[in-house]
Amino acid sequence: MTETTIRADGSQSGARAFSPFEWMLAGRYLRARRKEGFISVIAGFSFLGIMLGVATLIIVMAVMNGFRKDLFSKILGLNGHVIVHKIGEPFEDYAEMVKRISAVPGVKHALPLIEGQVMVSSNVHAAGGLVRGLAEADIKSLPLVARNLRPGSTLDNFDTAGGIAIGGRMAASLRVDIGDTITLVSPRGASTPFGTSPRTKAYPITAVFELGMSEYDRTMVFMPLEEAQKYFGKRGEVDVLELVVDDPEKVASYADAIRAAGGPTVQLSDWRQRNETFFTVLEVERNVMFIILSLIILVAALNIISGMMMLVKDKGRDIAVLRTMGASKGSVMRIFLITGASIGVVGTIAGLVLGVVFCWNIEAVRQFVQWLTSTRLFDPSVYYLTKLPAEIDVRETVFIVLMALTLSVLATLYPSWRASKLDPVEALRYE
Repeated sequence: MTETTIRADGSQSGARAFSPFEWMLAGRYLRARRKEGFISVIAGFSFLGIMLGVATLIIVMAVMNGFRKDLFSKILGLNGHVIVHKIGEPFEDYAEMVKRISAVPGVKHALPLIEGQVMVSSNVHAAGGLVRGLAEADIKSLPLVARNLRPGSTLDNFDTAGGIAIGGRMAASLRVDIGDTITLVSPRGASTPFGTSPRTKAYPITAVFELGMSEYDRTMVFMPLEEAQKYFGKRGEVDVLELVVDDPEKVASYADAIRAAGGPTVQLSDWRQRNETFFTVLEVERNVMFIILSLIILVAALNIISGMMMLVKDKGRDIAVLRTMGASKGSVMRIFLITGASIGVVGTIAGLVLGVVFCWNIEAVRQFVQWLTSTRLFDPSVYYLTKLPAEIDVRETVFIVLMALTLSVLATLYPSWRASKLDPVEALRYE
């Protein structure tokens, strides 16, 4: 179905919706004129609001995704996906259980482990630490550790060298390096008539690792499994088995087979249960930030409404002339719909480009702002990570763009409808 509209030469003809004539008039209304300066300023602020809103939302969500991905990779890169505990008896048959559980489909590694809290001291400083006793083959099977050693560090002969591996931040805090000796003090020492005496022993440092997560680099100490058994008084036994599986997201699907292989005295817990609070807080924060930042786009859309209402009022005479020359209500409505929607569409595309480019260069931007302000942004001791990550989720970004476009188009409907309902007689009465 066609509508009567106006050609550029002033004649009338049947024309389809969104004809070149309508686009031409919408383009003229978007260009600034001296007497319409205030309207153009409002349109400019609406454009900037949508652009910054979309860009900010993309950047913040990418950073939140990056934090989650980096923390996820580092936590799972150092800790097992499934933890096997022994209930009611010492965990002495761990060697046989490793063989049985390792045969379960989907289980890549089974790592016997001893853990214990200690105080680590050097000649100049002391700090708390967490000792993890692992065999050489097991610690080398953790890529996060094996691939992030400082030059001069080695895990070769880890079982027999009699040394330990510590994090880079712990080494800096204690002011020690590879080859130096530090002392470990554990409250779980030998029992005497006067009570339990602390166990103290000095160890040389054979390796220093940089995991990129400050909490681990500051507190983690790796010790050979047999030495950890002696040090903590657990000869012939371990605390737990840590299992690494093929797909950490599907740990529940491995549980029944692992229990069957482990026997009735084992109890299982997975990485989601151990870090449930941590990841729940991240997810809640991510959702709240999305809702709050979406309000920026909503406010920009409301600016489009106010700007379009003023434009309709200012163009009342033009609308009346168009109607008397044969333009239909639908044609007038589409002219103003194109005018307002163009602001939202261009602003959304500009925000998308700005957000993506910012995310690609976010670490460089952080370092520049840090240099410019002489402050430390995203201190690793507070945010756990040593650099600012950004991971753009394509589906999430598409949703943000579609939301901004939808709000922009919806914001133009009412002003465009008001323009189409303008009575030509009333508009020209006082002209």
